[in-house]
Amino acid sequence: MFHRVALVVIVLAAVAPTPIAATTGPPSTPTTDPPEAHIVAALPDPATPDDRGEFVVVTAPEGANLTLDDGEQRTSFVAPGGAVAVTTDSRATADLTNHPVVSPGLDLANSGETVTLSVDGHVVDRLVYDRSREGALLERRDGVWQWWPRTLPRRPVSTHGSAEATLFVLPDSPTVPLTTLRTADERILLAGYVVSSPRVADALVAAHERGVHVEVLVDDAPVGGFPEASARVLDRLAASGVTVRVVGDPHSFHHAKYAVVDDEALITTENWKPAGTGGSKSRGWGVVVDSPSVATDLASTFADDAALPATRRWELFRTGRQFVVTDVANGSFPARVAPKTVRVDSIAVILAPDNAEQAVVDRLDGADRRIDVIQPSVEGDGPFVVALKRAAKRGVRVRLLLGSAWYVDDDNRELADRLNRWADRTGNPLSVRLARPAGRYGAVHAKGVVADDTVVVGSLNWNRHSARKNREVAVALVDPAAATYYREVFDADWNASERGGRPSLVVAAVAAVLVGLAALRRVEFEG
Repeated sequence: MFHRVALVVIVLAAVAPTPIAATTGPPSTPTTDPPEAHIVAALPDPATPDDRGEFVVVTAPEGANLTLDDGEQRTSFVAPGGAVAVTTDSRATADLTNHPVVSPGLDLANSGETVTLSVDGHVVDRLVYDRSREGALLERRDGVWQWWPRTLPRRPVSTHGSAEATLFVLPDSPTVPLTTLRTADERILLAGYVVSSPRVADALVAAHERGVHVEVLVDDAPVGGFPEASARVLDRLAASGVTVRVVGDPHSFHHAKYAVVDDEALITTENWKPAGTGGSKSRGWGVVVDSPSVATDLASTFADDAALPATRRWELFRTGRQFVVTDVANGSFPARVAPKTVRVDSIAVILAPDNAEQAVVDRLDGADRRIDVIQPSVEGDGPFVVALKRAAKRGVRVRLLLGSAWYVDDDNRELADRLNRWADRTGNPLSVRLARPAGRYGAVHAKGVVADDTVVVGSLNWNRHSARKNREVAVALVDPAAATYYREVFDADWNASERGGRPSLVVAAVAAVLVGLAALRRVEFEG
């Protein structure tokens, strides 16, 4: 029997736009072992009048004869030794960097530039960028050039002591996020990729009206366009007196999903929308940590992002903008898994792009018994999957559960088939399945890891873009009881699912029809 298929406008996890080119040379690509004299960083657009204070940072041995050249200008000087900021305005630059200042320098174009560094007339390094980002440094870290807000600190992983934590999953327990917001007495700092839930708006407005300090941060450019449903919610919040800000560059996406509520921190994998925290669609994981130190930690991150040069008040951002109409999830699912409150041994706050990639890889590399991972999709050759294969090679039992929504099904099946064949061929204990919701949820959106007795919960997707360019927030809970809770949820989802591989011809044909029909309309992807 054939049924009418409702095409839903869906959103994919923060897919990267065309990246800004930033290369070095020779050779023209970044190297992990730069020459002894090399370019360290540049600030082409310092967000000052007339870009006063722009600079290039170079490092070289003392006494080296250096020349910087952008094809139009050239400046030469003798290196004093170590890193120095080369600038045309030494007074203005001194307020923007802690490096010693050397003048004169180059006028850097915001529209793009090629800067070469020579020693004794021989080119030793080259920096190329297509366009600048206001207030952002272009820095070389671990051989990769990245834009980073000049005023934004790079935070290490911070570890906090024992605390009470309420563990929950979605769509089973949508009351946990709402109840947490409704109990606020002093403050709510709510950060999201998309905020479109009327119930969340109700809780925030009610909190503001009873004297709670309420602020909201959202992303300025969700994939597929800014949703009209979100604009309506943010209009209502702003009209009620809630401070709403929109985060732009240099974060590629403000993809975090967390809230600071008094001295509690709520961290989830889900968006503040009916499909996510509303419990109407997504399989998600979440935790509420009763810890003043964790709350303070995340409040600092919130304040950093709220103060970025490209962060704007909602009232200014929305002027003259058009918004896209999206379908709203309205599924209903049984509450099979109840929330559970435990006292966890420790909590680590993990942030992207600051430290998340290495922090997660370290926890995978530290596992010696078993690792269970749930993700909508993963980058097959990325650092996280490579770490899973390393774990399997040393005998750790690894299970990876991937989403099977139509927009990721084909790629996920191909990757699952490849990884399962690798495991079969090598005899390593790694297995990949594609999720089969079986009426318990609509689609996988969780980004969770259980590695031995450590659980990682948060917004981090397993791809380089998410780890290196987005604002993501996750927590690592170290506690056997917490690991058991999420692993039991994982086991139920795993046991209901299928071994990843190529679909049958009938399934493939139906999927092709759905994709073809969907191509006739604008498609959004869930972040």
